[in-house]
Amino acid sequence: MSTLLEEIQAYQEQFRQKAPAEKQRLMTQATEELAASNGAKGLSVGDEAPRFTLPNAAGTSVALADLLTQGPVIVTFYRGGWCPYCNLELRAYQRELAKIQEKGATLVAISPETPDHSLSTQEKNDLEFAVLSDVDNVVAGQFDLVFEMPDYLIEIYKASGLDVAGHNGNEDWQLPKPATFIIQPSGGISFADVPSDYTKRVDPLTIISKL
Repeated sequence: MSTLLEEIQAYQEQFRQKAPAEKQRLMTQATEELAASNGAKGLSVGDEAPRFTLPNAAGTSVALADLLTQGPVIVTFYRGGWCPYCNLELRAYQRELAKIQEKGATLVAISPETPDHSLSTQEKNDLEFAVLSDVDNVVAGQFDLVFEMPDYLIEIYKASGLDVAGHNGNEDWQLPKPATFIIQPSGGISFADVPSDYTKRVDPLTIISKL
């Protein structure tokens, strides 16, 4: 069984071989600009996690406060079911879900997509953990993860047939950084990973080792 990082490397290799050079250059430029900006730094270890309540793919409300009564919670923010890196990450979490549960922890994944699109993501990847809809990036904003996509990147996405705003049910073209947090029953954050580069993800086994 290959690891998440190996799967990401294999996908990147395919992308480098197939995608036009100018598209690759602009996507890299957008990542570098985001890294250089002072926005969306994300919450840090020791910060108090916002107490959110969000609908799952079936429309049922899921409250962080309720989950924390059962043990630590892994919260992973992903960009959407249209993002190949996010799908690789979600499937990797599904592979390790039993180990997460053995540690007494709960896993939830959050994206700005509408519940209908979250349901598609859940079904497509056979996910057995909660996939929550943070429409308008309200909770992602509370975790300081939201950024505006630059116009040239929006044009690239549109040219690829990718309507991010449509998936999110608005016209914002805003995304969260793909961040992962461990929140302890006390509500404090004990682990935080907030990459500016959306192709960089922490392996779920690393997260489990931090529980």
